[in-house]
Amino acid sequence: MRVVLQLRPTAGVVPAAAGSVTAADLIPGELPGFALDRDYRPVVVPAGIELTGAGEPSPEPQPDSIYVRGEVEDDESAVAALRQSEGVLGVFADPRIEPVITCGDDSAVGTWHDVESGLHVADLTAAGLDGRGVALAIVDSGINAAHVDRVRGGHITVDAARSWNPPGVDGTAGRFPVEHGSMCAFDATIAAPAATFLDLPVLLSSRQGGSAMDGLLSDALAGYAHLRTVLTEQPPATRALVVSNSWGMFSSETDFPVGDPGNYSDNPAHPFNVIVGSLGSAGADILFAAGNCGRDCPDGRCAYADRPITGANSHPGVLSIGGVDIHNQRVGYSSQGPGRLTDRKPDVCAYTHFLGSTAFGAGTPDTGTSAACPTAAGLIAAFRTEYPATAVSPAQLRSIIQGAATRPGAAEFDYDYGYGITSAPGVLAALRQTTARA
Repeated sequence: MRVVLQLRPTAGVVPAAAGSVTAADLIPGELPGFALDRDYRPVVVPAGIELTGAGEPSPEPQPDSIYVRGEVEDDESAVAALRQSEGVLGVFADPRIEPVITCGDDSAVGTWHDVESGLHVADLTAAGLDGRGVALAIVDSGINAAHVDRVRGGHITVDAARSWNPPGVDGTAGRFPVEHGSMCAFDATIAAPAATFLDLPVLLSSRQGGSAMDGLLSDALAGYAHLRTVLTEQPPATRALVVSNSWGMFSSETDFPVGDPGNYSDNPAHPFNVIVGSLGSAGADILFAAGNCGRDCPDGRCAYADRPITGANSHPGVLSIGGVDIHNQRVGYSSQGPGRLTDRKPDVCAYTHFLGSTAFGAGTPDTGTSAACPTAAGLIAAFRTEYPATAVSPAQLRSIIQGAATRPGAAEFDYDYGYGITSAPGVLAALRQTTARA
């Protein structure tokens, strides 16, 4: 079983791990039943950092943690022995993660130009809100910038220096094959064409037995540690990082059982859930697809009998995005709540199932909550053009987005639509009012 180990920090270890220290340096001997992945660079997971009113990080209340990965024999006694080993503080699941591609084969509903209209992109552009100066990370299967440019008739900027590849993944940022990640990047450009894209192809697994497009959660953990560095290197006064994640865990087969301390799906103490919270507290806007396990048309991989919005996709510090078509009708595959880490999921819905990127062929829609998530991420990047995280924190912006959403019914919240459908005019009006009072 693939696992992530939390190691006991010792003097000098955590600062050094961000540099040239290897996993073998941290575990020089043998651990019972454990095979260390020596190619995986140790990952430092910072404790949460809140921004002060002056936009500077406040002191961290807890020490940082350090993690390595490997394989342990798949039985309870081997895991128990590993947990009792000297220097090991925790053993966590490293589940397989996969893109959230739709199960549906219905025809597209509208085009990306209809989405432009629904998001009021012309009004945003007139207000100077186009994502310029905002870092927008696509955590997926890699971006093909030339394809996005060709379909849009514009130019997408990919910052190779701030992009990141997981261990064993070759390729250059912005030059990966046309696939799921290119669809996500295209959809994010609808509202934020001038954003600077960061390419993190965590779903391009090189592990033995991996498919052409799945990955391990430990790769996402390492990618988020990289994004933490990207964020803290930004000037506080203009801090803006939006992170789009159109992937999730469909099955519990590679997870520890619910209630086990190493579980991911329901466990806020899992290191990936911790680093998601830490990155959000430091000023990043993080979005996850709610998933395509809706009761009307579940994806064939969906293996949870209930509450399919799992792990970080249900984190209280992220926006979990469901899907609607351009007529504001919920698409049948969009996962319903409640979420596992927090009850009120999804947060809101955004547009999907439209003709856009042609990443999967001409006439094939950009679909699933995979498309809804980057569509919403681009909208947030547009807002961040003028409203950085030090002016409006990610938590404040989440609340504004929830409060400004267009509600399909009388209820404040329901498990189909969350708080409603994203409303660009409503969010912009609330942002202007909020900053005017500050």
